[in-house]
Amino acid sequence: MFNKKLLAVVIASSIGLTACSWNDDDEDTITSANVELRVLETTDLHTNIMDFDYYQSKVDPTIGLARTASLIHAARKEVSNFVLVDNGDLLQGSPMGDYMAKIGLKEGDVHPAYKAMNTLDYEVANIGNHEFNYGLDFLEKALSGADFPYINANVYCAADDCWNDIKKGDNLFTPYLIKEKVVVDTQGREHTIKIGYIGFVPPQIMLWDKQHLTGKVEAKDIIETAKLFVPKMKAEGADVIIAIPHSGIGSTENPGDAMAENATFALTNVEGIDAIMFGHSHSIFPHANYADLPNTDVEKGLLNGVAAVMPGRWGDNLGVVDLKLTLKDGAWSVTDAQTQARPIYDGANKVALVDADKDIHDAVELEHQGTLAFVDQPIGVAAADMYSFLTLVQDDPTVQIVSDAQIAQVSAKLPESLQGIPVLSAAAPFKAGGRHATEADASQFVQVDAGNLTFKNAADLYLYPNTMVAVKITGVELKDWLECSANQFNQIDPNSSEPQSLINWNGHPTYNFDVIDGVTYKIDVTQPSKFDRDCALVPGNENAQRIVDLAYTTPEGEVITGEALSAQEFIVASNNYRAFGGKFAGTGSEYVVMELPDTNREALAAYITAQSKPNDQGGYDGMVDPRADYNWDFKTINTQVALDIRFETQNSEKADKFIKDNQLRKIEKLAEPDALGFAVYRIDLTSEPVAK
Repeated sequence: MFNKKLLAVVIASSIGLTACSWNDDDEDTITSANVELRVLETTDLHTNIMDFDYYQSKVDPTIGLARTASLIHAARKEVSNFVLVDNGDLLQGSPMGDYMAKIGLKEGDVHPAYKAMNTLDYEVANIGNHEFNYGLDFLEKALSGADFPYINANVYCAADDCWNDIKKGDNLFTPYLIKEKVVVDTQGREHTIKIGYIGFVPPQIMLWDKQHLTGKVEAKDIIETAKLFVPKMKAEGADVIIAIPHSGIGSTENPGDAMAENATFALTNVEGIDAIMFGHSHSIFPHANYADLPNTDVEKGLLNGVAAVMPGRWGDNLGVVDLKLTLKDGAWSVTDAQTQARPIYDGANKVALVDADKDIHDAVELEHQGTLAFVDQPIGVAAADMYSFLTLVQDDPTVQIVSDAQIAQVSAKLPESLQGIPVLSAAAPFKAGGRHATEADASQFVQVDAGNLTFKNAADLYLYPNTMVAVKITGVELKDWLECSANQFNQIDPNSSEPQSLINWNGHPTYNFDVIDGVTYKIDVTQPSKFDRDCALVPGNENAQRIVDLAYTTPEGEVITGEALSAQEFIVASNNYRAFGGKFAGTGSEYVVMELPDTNREALAAYITAQSKPNDQGGYDGMVDPRADYNWDFKTINTQVALDIRFETQNSEKADKFIKDNQLRKIEKLAEPDALGFAVYRIDLTSEPVAK
């Protein structure tokens, strides 16, 4: 994309070659050699540059590039040959990212992410989907501050003239790079190998950031793009090809799905790719969690025989791929590989494994102080605590306040043609134990205390810079929307006394657990799930019904159920990701009836301020009440068997007290936490809940 930088890389490579102590004739006499090459990866940093929790105003040793940098330095010292890459989702996701988007970038400004990364000598970086969250103008200004080149192969210019004189139909970014690398073999001899790098991003960016990208860019299928460019890279002399897809593992049984969001396993079937440095899913590979996947070796870190690594998120791990390259008959090939994800923190023993890198701290100190001031701006007062410790097992305040704000914002801005249609809200918990995949996930819960609120509290309650979008649906679509959401729970056998896990951690991300406010309903977890995590029908479960007692009560007190509810129209307030996503019933561009410029977080902050009633003295005359209205619950299980149903949440005194004071059903904490440090609770679904 950035031609000047690419030219600089080529010039630098040429200079380096000229300075080498050997000549072409010397190398031609070497017929065999072994080279050990280490490839290091960061991914999904989400502007967590500092090892600091801005929501709780304290140092956090479990996150941050400042800590990962120490692992990078150590990993380099262990070997002779190494390169470092980044896999995107860099510019959004923490208060520092929000702060930079708020103040903007002027010509010549360097984003703090690049102030930090420029100290670490990255070879190349890939574009992540969240790079587009703040629009193309912001992205262009931000990328200009990187001292290393960017790649992406599957995003194309769709306008007559894009940046850097790129024309319609051309790649928006440099699709791939082939860089010469001087390496030392196991006998101390120098060689030059050509390393090819190619990057990809989920084509779903066209849905997720529709407002920024429509008419400007086009995203194509990852696998078809790889099949187009990888042979070209080979033809241009790449000895080793490293794919950097911002994409999760995806299907191992049917890896050929067109336009798949998660396509890493499918990439292993593209001939010519030697290693894959992936991300996007915020998980860790290799890890025991993936031991049961077909054609997967979690001991060596291989997917379908290809070396692969995914180092978590927020800098909590460093990806390390060690490749053994063998020269034979004038050609290099990968003959062995070992991968690992190195953590910065030992969650089991609660011990930091590395110190923060001072150069990183110094590089972003100005923006760090600006972020601290930014998140401490007052917005109102709350009448109750807002913790998400129970958000997966009962209605809770952290989702309730978001729904209340969304309903208020959409109701106030409904055009005349839509007035009179009931307004509902779909909101999901964004911090409910992460993916329950790493020890660091045990800290990922919203913790906003009652009393004075600041912008950092609004950012804690609503993590993403999504924009407000509303769809118009019928009761039929409403029910199927909820049926897909209910895939959050495993099916419970009412005749088994064995321990049963309630939360479907591996099969349903918590950010897809939509609670729809404005209606009442129950979830029957003894029934199978009708839909999978992508809202596709589960074969054989087409008639499954987990959602029962679904009802809407009119302002006049009339309760609408059954066929009348199925025919009823509703406006559902949501966000651009969900509304344009097309997965949940009633979503997709054909259902969208309102697109507001406000972010959901801005709407939340404005709602808190309005409910708190600011006065002329700089204080407030009221408080926002976030307490849950308990519009949803589980259907009580009728059985004579003593059930042992369990769920996981944070293991802390604060969580213990909140659960004791707010439990809707009888909940009992078990003695031992699980292997990731989560507290394990037993929940009674056989007795009726306590009235709240």
